[in-house]
Amino acid sequence: QVQLVESGGGLVHSGGSLRLSCTASTPLFNIATMGWHRQAPGKKRELVASITGRSNANYADFVKGRFTITRDNAKNRVYLEMNTLKPEDTAVYYCKLDSPLPRETYWGQGTQVTVSS
Repeated sequence: QVQLVESGGGLVHSGGSLRLSCTASTPLFNIATMGWHRQAPGKKRELVASITGRSNANYADFVKGRFTITRDNAKNRVYLEMNTLKPEDTAVYYCKLDSPLPRETYWGQGTQVTVSS
């Protein structure tokens, strides 16, 4: 069973920065696509950013230019650097792993990010 452990959430003022980390317990991390999703109260969970095993990144339009997703395959870790945070970025942020072998999806427990105005 793959486990994902997130850290780095917290409370920050508008315009501030946070870095989220997610560590995965799988030997196949380097071929998995990793992603960060978020869910605000009363809203659906949405994709924030994703990164393939070859470090090809994809971003939602609402974070382009502000957030950066990276990965360290040696540490089985994916990061989300969040800059110029806005109150509307407030949400629980979830780490997601898409494993190709076997074809499974795993989620972390989530970490709260709160941006005050």
